[in-house]
Amino acid sequence: MTIKSGDRLPDGKRACPQEPHKGEGFMTIKSGDRLPDGKLMETTEFDSATQCAMAPREVNVAEAAKGKRVAIFGLPGAYTPTCSAKHVPSYLQNLEALKAKGVSEVWCVSVNDAFVMAHWGKDQKAIGRIRFLADGSAAWAKAMGLELDLNARGMGMRMNRFSMLVDNGVVKTVNIEGPGKFEVSDGATMLKQA
Repeated sequence: MTIKSGDRLPDGKRACPQEPHKGEGFMTIKSGDRLPDGKLMETTEFDSATQCAMAPREVNVAEAAKGKRVAIFGLPGAYTPTCSAKHVPSYLQNLEALKAKGVSEVWCVSVNDAFVMAHWGKDQKAIGRIRFLADGSAAWAKAMGLELDLNARGMGMRMNRFSMLVDNGVVKTVNIEGPGKFEVSDGATMLKQA
């Protein structure tokens, strides 16, 4: 069964309960869309003397997704409570089952710098299992129409909480959370959709 944005999930919840803030000139990404190209940053290596993350490398989204089935989840920020206690752990718990269903990679994307994302991934014991990709300027979030303005909370422009399944660069399903929610973008929901 393929679940698309707006469809009802088996538990009665909607796969896309509410659209996030849309930037000027951008539409929110939906099923059937090509994943917008962009540049994300990633580092997975740490200096043995200082334990600091090493210089990040650029990841071209189109190239990284080419020929793969990728489960992508985005979130407002590294080290934030829901992201650390629920979102990343839900993908770690379902990682092997997702791979058994043909998912090549799982990406965690956030509007943070690559050094923060690397250390967070390491702290979550997920580096090397999940790719922790930084969208430092929120350019990719904006290209998807998934930017989230948290200036009033002192957090600046962030990424709305979401998940999507992408097959060879084409979005198959997308689940966008409503404000402050964590109901449809978790790893168990993605597993049902994979």
